[in-house]
Amino acid sequence: MENKMFCFQCEQTARCMGCTGNAGVCGKQADTAGLQDKLTGALIGLARATEGNESLVTPEIDRLVLEGLFTTVTNVSFNNETLNALIERVEQAKASLIPQCGVCESQCGRNDDYDMQDLWQADEDIRSLKSLILFGIRGMAAYAYHAAVLGFTDKEVSDFFYKALFAIGMKDFGMDELLPIVLEVGAVNLKCMALLDRANTQTFGTPEPTQVSLTVEKGPFIVISGHDLYDLKQLLEQTRDKGVNVYTHGEMLPAHAYPELKKYPHLKGNFGTAWQNQQKEFADFPAPVLFTTNCLMPPRPGYADRVFTTEVVSYPEIRHIGPDKDFSPVIEKALALGGYAEDRPMTGINGGGTVTTGFGHGAVLSVAGQVVEAVKAGAIRHFFLVGGCDGAKPGRNYYTEFVRQTPPDTVVLTLACGKYRFNDLDLGAIGGLPRLMDMGQCNDAYSAIQVALALAEAFGCGVNDLPLSMVLSWYEQKAVCILLTLLHLGIRNILLGPSLPAFLSPNVLRYLVEHYNIGPIGTPEEDLRKLLQ
Repeated sequence: MENKMFCFQCEQTARCMGCTGNAGVCGKQADTAGLQDKLTGALIGLARATEGNESLVTPEIDRLVLEGLFTTVTNVSFNNETLNALIERVEQAKASLIPQCGVCESQCGRNDDYDMQDLWQADEDIRSLKSLILFGIRGMAAYAYHAAVLGFTDKEVSDFFYKALFAIGMKDFGMDELLPIVLEVGAVNLKCMALLDRANTQTFGTPEPTQVSLTVEKGPFIVISGHDLYDLKQLLEQTRDKGVNVYTHGEMLPAHAYPELKKYPHLKGNFGTAWQNQQKEFADFPAPVLFTTNCLMPPRPGYADRVFTTEVVSYPEIRHIGPDKDFSPVIEKALALGGYAEDRPMTGINGGGTVTTGFGHGAVLSVAGQVVEAVKAGAIRHFFLVGGCDGAKPGRNYYTEFVRQTPPDTVVLTLACGKYRFNDLDLGAIGGLPRLMDMGQCNDAYSAIQVALALAEAFGCGVNDLPLSMVLSWYEQKAVCILLTLLHLGIRNILLGPSLPAFLSPNVLRYLVEHYNIGPIGTPEEDLRKLLQ
């Protein structure tokens, strides 16, 4: 391709085809996109080098693969310097596995990296299937990375990343070889989400329903965004007795439900809404923001000096907190800015002043008998899982209106940042249970799956026979691996929006429609009518 870049991994990709100019819609520059392709090609080269050398692969190399894949997720790294450093580390890891190849110039498939142009220029069906694998393992790497930070790993999950990367680099793999690996991404991601669920609950306790204020109290404060609960824990420890309050943002909201985190009295509430609104919401408040994972947008000059990053998140000239996790610069900035002089009441997009989270599988299954009886008695007619990523593309108000129009005898389960479209709505209750239940972060799709499987067992039927409909929104690669997990479980009739992925070729899309009846969202009224039938 003669384009300056090519990237079509997120929902907002240009013209629903691909970003090809000087920069992507996300703000990623063409040279940065090129380095991310180079990093991916180097990871494929590393996977090739592991064949026959499995005994030489160390936990450090496993962790490096996670870091490399996670770095290429949308809105994680915009920094060429850190990308080049990662590429060098990957090349060193490969050399440690095949040192004899260092002086060999022949291309034997054991010492050469993969040229991503071969993928972007491939037959559209092959490109589509390989993209599903690549984007799926990028999302899964984020979950595995969070689990590893807490000391939880799984050899089957770790080994699969090499298998998937190797497959992406195979020129002679056709649809027969690639399609099973696409579905295997979903199967392994289920294990990965279970691993992260176990890591979070064993470290921070089982989430419990918790009401969270949207009011920012007077005085110095810090806003923490992203997904990494360990980073939040470190920040809460370091701000203890410092006179600095902490507020979550975006996907960090569910942290309020974990007992080991909510015990900190200076974890006060939630600031703002979903990630795509940050350039407006961060513009004029007197506090620093710490980004722990993806969801970073290019900071605007008016507040760039208040932004800090850590872990794999990186942006040029933005202060980065390294592995020592010394958040002193963030705390000092908060004290210097001073926060608001008086309490500042804020609201969600629909005017609500509080939101509730913490309805993970532990909480919901603890009242499973109550739920089953409510269904049998006719009090609950239908369940909707309405969740996923939020984004800036027009049309996402569909999810607000869909939830608003759900009948009073239905329950809405939600997760991930897509819930900010409606999580401040008061939908009332059914039999003492709230009609709207926030199950947590995007990885807490695992909770939704566990609840669905438990209900299916209670009613003696398959998941597809339940009065349950999934209406999902997507933006980036973690949504891809979750979707593949749902397909692995055989779940049908999923509605996906606001648009279908650009990397689905017509033939691959036809396969998904024929085998899983996956389809695009329509209007809230039409979709509710069809689903309730």
